[in-house]
Amino acid sequence: MSLRVRLTPKSSADRIESVADTAAGPALKARVRAVPEDGKANDALIALVGDWLGIAKARVTLASGATSRLKTLMIAGDGETIAASIASKLEETADKSG
Repeated sequence: MSLRVRLTPKSSADRIESVADTAAGPALKARVRAVPEDGKANDALIALVGDWLGIAKARVTLASGATSRLKTLMIAGDGETIAASIASKLEETADKSG
């Protein structure tokens, strides 16, 4: 399954916030503390998404957007299960913030 993410590096914390509208369509909004040098922010994003979904980070790979804020991640596994997990996590995030 592919997942579009808008990443903000050099943040105060590693977190998934919400869904943002982008020119390319909806994207998961994520922040990481890592700097965008030598792939550090991308690695932090992969670890964050894996942890957030409760899956091994080896199942999450960067498909495109290595040097862009807008990235596409590929997540190995059953697409329906992953989509349900993402929806559930976003609902939890919304409940905490609102």
